Amino acid sequence: MSPTDTTLLVIDVQQGLDDNTPFQGGHRNNPQIEHTIPTLLTLFRTRNLPVFHVKHNSRDPSSTLHPSHPGNAICPFAAPSPSRPNDEPLYTKSVHSAFIGTSLEADLRARGITRLFVCGLTSNMCVNTTVRMAGNLGFEVFLVEDACATFDRVGHDGVLRRAEDIHAYALSDLHGEFCTVIKASDVQGLLGN
Repeated sequence: MSPTDTTLLVIDVQQGLDDNTPFQGGHRNNPQIEHTIPTLLTLFRTRNLPVFHVKHNSRDPSSTLHPSHPGNAICPFAAPSPSRPNDEPLYTKSVHSAFIGTSLEADLRARGITRLFVCGLTSNMCVNTTVRMAGNLGFEVFLVEDACATFDRVGHDGVLRRAEDIHAYALSDLHGEFCTVIKASDVQGLLGN
């Protein structure tokens, strides 16, 4: 794997999806993402590799992710570095996929990027949709399971599903079809020396 064709894609790590903000039940799995994502950012930044950031701008004025709410802001631990504006672009979207309504695909291709390491929120929504599209577009995708998370959710049948189960199901559906699911501890080895 050549580092020059590789990027980290950080999806929707926003204050409105913070573990302390009730969202679809309030309980989030993988509380360690506040440490795992910064570790990944440091790894990519110290190797001078690009990091592409994505932020969700909800169209629903009542959503915590609507631009008029403080929850729309990116969590400080995952924010783009102001000292790397060309290497840490920010894309805003209003749908689940980071590829719809943005120049993300064209920008990745223009830079010769073919491999994506993906992290962010939420495993079963925007991360899932973006990973599926990336795989369908021909990118090699590595989904970092301990740098993604989701929330408890009540299903159509009224049954509460735990975040841990939803996360596991979402990644199970993606692995081997659209991406390779890995742990954060695997990333450095995959990047090489």
